[in-house]
Amino acid sequence: MLAVVKTPHIRIEIKGKISKKLLAFLKEEYGSDVQLIPDEEDEKLDIFETDWYKNVKENLSPGKNMRMYRQNRSMTQKELGELLEGIPRQHISNMERGIRSISKKVALKLSKIFDTSVDKFIG
Repeated sequence: MLAVVKTPHIRIEIKGKISKKLLAFLKEEYGSDVQLIPDEEDEKLDIFETDWYKNVKENLSPGKNMRMYRQNRSMTQKELGELLEGIPRQHISNMERGIRSISKKVALKLSKIFDTSVDKFIG
């Protein structure tokens, strides 16, 4: 929220969370010259309804999800392959790049490893 006070010789701008005590003082001191202007940041929005999220979601393939979850855990392709009971690193790379599909069995294991929905890894 932005509080603006305009008088012939004074202009005060306070950005961010304004305490009730300070706001009461400004109103007492400057009366109707105090204007409260809500910041755009004050508005809450549902991120799942934004164009940005919809665009990102459209562009996330099962392989890209797999890479994102693996990298968020600072895990190498080799380490993930070992957790998936010996899948070679090259196969992991091919799955991430969309060259090789992710089987339902592997998708189920990935969902358990990363503690997320199996839908993330099924195309």
